[in-house]
Amino acid sequence: MKGTIKTLVAEKHFGFITPGDGSKDVFFHETGLNGVQFSELRAGDMVTFEVEQSDKGPRAANVTRV
Repeated sequence: MKGTIKTLVAEKHFGFITPGDGSKDVFFHETGLNGVQFSELRAGDMVTFEVEQSDKGPRAANVTRV
């Protein structure tokens, strides 16, 4: 799935991605990044990701910058 980084919370190393299909924003944590460091991400960056279920709801995994 493709999307755009909407929000980054640097001090807690997480953020939200707005999916390209217009569905609800998806949470991601730095542990779900692939090939990119959290500190390299900026709001507006295009990414690809997979959605997985966690005990707190859906979250993005395998997040890669396009």
